[in-house]
This record gives sequence, structure tokens and C-alpha cells, in this order.
Amino acid sequence: MAGIDYNSTLVREQEDAAVVAHNTRMGVVLLLVYIVFYAGFMALSAFSPAAMADAPFGGLNLAVLYGFGLIGLALVLAVVYMRVCRKVRPGGAA
Repeated sequence: MAGIDYNSTLVREQEDAAVVAHNTRMGVVLLLVYIVFYAGFMALSAFSPAAMADAPFGGLNLAVLYGFGLIGLALVLAVVYMRVCRKVRPGGAA
């Protein structure tokens, strides 16, 4: 394969410490939001199993609906994280 230079220096992207701190803070906040919902799921499972067995919508019990809700919430929080942590170009546009 002609033209490939394996000895070239790798250009690494430099992250600003403030950007890293902001992204970390946003990640922790969103993780805490998810933990609150997951703790609710665990509390209902542990202390009110009869409530989790109820089928409020479409014949699916609350445990299944809550579980799918947690999966959906994780996807939504991932999109939120991507939006709040995206890079902003010097001109102000993302």
C-alpha cells in the first residue's frame, strides 16, 4: 500500500478543561436522573410487587411497562447528553 506513512505524528484533539468539566457535570446530572427512576422501579418491585403485577395498559403488567420506560428514558437521556455536550464552533454555531 503505497502512500501510507506509519511514522507520521498523530494529531490529537485538545479538550479544554472547562469543556471536560461541563460534560462530566452533565453526565453525572443525567445519571442521577436515571438513578432516581431506576430506584423507583426497584422500590416498587421490592415493596409493592402486587402493584407491579397490575396490568394498566394493553394487558402488559406495570413491571414490563416500567422496564421499557427505563430503556426509553436511557435513550432520551443519551440524546439530551449529546445535545448539551456538543461542540460549539468559535462562530457560535454548532
